This record gives sequence, structure tokens and C-alpha cells, in this order.
Amino acid sequence: MRTIMVALSGFFIPASLGEPPAKVLDLSRWMLTLPVDTDRRGSPDEIKQPVLASFVDPDRFFVDEQRNGVVFRAHCGGKTTKGSRYPRCELREMNDDGKTRASWETQGSVIHTMTMRVAITKTPRVKKHVVCAQIHDASDDVMMVRLEGKKLFVERNETGDVMLDDAYELGTSFDLKVQAREGRIKVWYDSELKLDWEASRTGCYFKAGCYTQSNLSQNDTADDYGEVVISQLHVGHESQP
Repeated sequence: MRTIMVALSGFFIPASLGEPPAKVLDLSRWMLTLPVDTDRRGSPDEIKQPVLASFVDPDRFFVDEQRNGVVFRAHCGGKTTKGSRYPRCELREMNDDGKTRASWETQGSVIHTMTMRVAITKTPRVKKHVVCAQIHDASDDVMMVRLEGKKLFVERNETGDVMLDDAYELGTSFDLKVQAREGRIKVWYDSELKLDWEASRTGCYFKAGCYTQSNLSQNDTADDYGEVVISQLHVGHESQP
């Protein structure tokens, strides 16, 4: 297959590297953060619409061999966002235009929902921690779905963890539903309600992908990585009368 190089914000990416992830997942309301700084601006690359509709990164963001899932990889030596020590290849929720950043509150009658079918397929060798989904608010993460070794759980800052699976096997797909409404956040794991939590937050948005919770200071190598495969991903904001 012939490869054509195209310019994107001062750097070059292959324009033809197989099927783009946007053919598998609806990415019209997402932005992608990559753990690289190709334009040397001091921060990770961000890929927005309309570029994301055809974007492929063969090392970090691509369609799997079965052509029914999108692979997200974040290497331990990757560039990190401001305020974080860890690399991510992760989607950030945007508004309907695909260009401005989503921001909503957990209070009120609007039902904010993210559903996904996802598998965590690899963790770094030393620190085996990977995050695959989040609600973030204006200043910090509100909750994360996190794997540490074989323990898959919901992490909440200073509130306590909620176990989803204490014997998770890498590569096992599961259905996840995260919902915020009327000051409560709920999480379903394989259709079973696992968390119903009172939480009042503003400036919120969903995140999905691979947020590797390791780096070189944890004695993992720069080329080691976390990996997540997402085969279904939907976000909705439904107003109730």
C-alpha cells in the first residue's frame, strides 16, 4: 500500500496506514491526546476533528487485526500532559462540533452517559497499572476505571475504591456504563450496578483510552507500554422533562 505524507500542525503523519479508527468508532465528538510532542511545543499532540476522522498512528492508535476494535497504546517514556506524570493515548469528550471542549455538571436532570466495550490488553512489566475510562472535572479526575495487576476497580480520590473484578485477565472484554445525573454518578460493569455515588461536580467530561500509570521513575523502560482495545464507544446527554 502506497503511503503519502501529509502535514498536520507542523509535523508529518502517514495518510494511508490502513483503516482509520474513526471507521470503527464514532469519534465525531472526541479529541485524541497522544503521548508524543512532534511539533516540539512542550506538550502532547492533540488531534481534533476533522483531522481525527482519518488519523492513524501505527504505534499508538490504530484498528486491530480483527478490524472491530481500536488499539490505544501509551509508552512509559511518552510525553505527559501538564499536571500528570504519566503518558496517555486517550480520547477527551468534545461538544457536537468536535472542536470545542465538552463541559457539564453532574447535577440537574440531564443524563450524561458513556457506554463502552473495552479490554485492557497489556500493562507495563514493572508497574502494572492502566486506566481505561474517566470522568474528569474542571480541575481533577472525579473517577477512573483502573487496573492494578489483576484488580479492576473504580478509583475515587479520597473516597474509596469500588471493586469491579478482583481476578481480571488481560484481554478480557467487558461492558462498562458510566452515568451522571441529579448529583449522582453510577457505574455498571457487565450490566451489574457496582457504584451509586453522590457527587456534585462541574466542568465535567468523559475520557476513554489508555492512560498508562507508569514511567521511567517506576523502573519501566521507555518502550514498554499499556494497551487498551475499545470496540464500542457511545456518549449521550439526554434531557429529561
